[in-house]
Amino acid sequence: MAWLNREKAPFSKGQKKEIPEGLWQKCDQCQEIVFGRDFESNQNVCPKCHYHFYIPAPARILFFVDPDSFEECDQHLYSPDPLGFSDKKPYKQRLDDTSQKLGRCDAVICGRARLLGRQIQLGVLDFEFIGGSMGSVVGEKIARLFLRSAETKEPAIVFSSSGGARMQEGLLSLMQMAKTCAALVKVKDQGVPYISVLTDPTTGGVAASFAMLGDINIAEPGALIGFAGPRVIQQTIKENLPPGFQRAEYLLEHGMVDMICNRDSLRVMIAQVLDTLCTKQASQKAPKT
Repeated sequence: MAWLNREKAPFSKGQKKEIPEGLWQKCDQCQEIVFGRDFESNQNVCPKCHYHFYIPAPARILFFVDPDSFEECDQHLYSPDPLGFSDKKPYKQRLDDTSQKLGRCDAVICGRARLLGRQIQLGVLDFEFIGGSMGSVVGEKIARLFLRSAETKEPAIVFSSSGGARMQEGLLSLMQMAKTCAALVKVKDQGVPYISVLTDPTTGGVAASFAMLGDINIAEPGALIGFAGPRVIQQTIKENLPPGFQRAEYLLEHGMVDMICNRDSLRVMIAQVLDTLCTKQASQKAPKT
């Protein structure tokens, strides 16, 4: 046979065949090994135990909205580093490095899209960009999203994933909490639905502002949601916290979110919620006979 005539076997003893990075994914919860392609096609959800991993903002948009319907707005807004802040490296350099790596200017992607044929205003926070923290650019883009929603009367949907206000911008980042909430009032005044989707994690100033003010607040399974983290709270009050404290299931049980929805069901669920809210608001505005 031809293979017997080879001078060298295909693999010599001790030689390792390189496995392409990302070919397999190990689930943090059930420890199962999942084929990477199956994992990605399932929106970064373990097909064995349904554990929800982080999903990058561009991928979330791709899975959530109708194909080729997303039109990004305000993508070129960029922080000028108003405080000249520096820690391990200058804030401006951190922004430049992260922007170059991810191909976007800050930690939220906003735009107009269709959801099962319905026109919506969509915002998705990106935890990969400095922990999804809210600085002046994030606050400005979210506020503009709400103002567009109020003007066009298109429902607003925001996916939150954030560690809170961005410390590198100090008080200017904290001001975004008030600014986004003030812009959201315009949406409420027009009777336009606002759906807030809380993913893992949603904490700090984002949780304390627009993320918890939806007409309907929807959480992904297992998401960490709250102002301060559990370790900080436990160290402050010097008491043990209840099991599952600040996780989505705990918040649902205590009436702090309206529902928990699996990632693969969000499109249909939110479309149904929007239909219900729009029908209810239309009936309230209809003249009484």
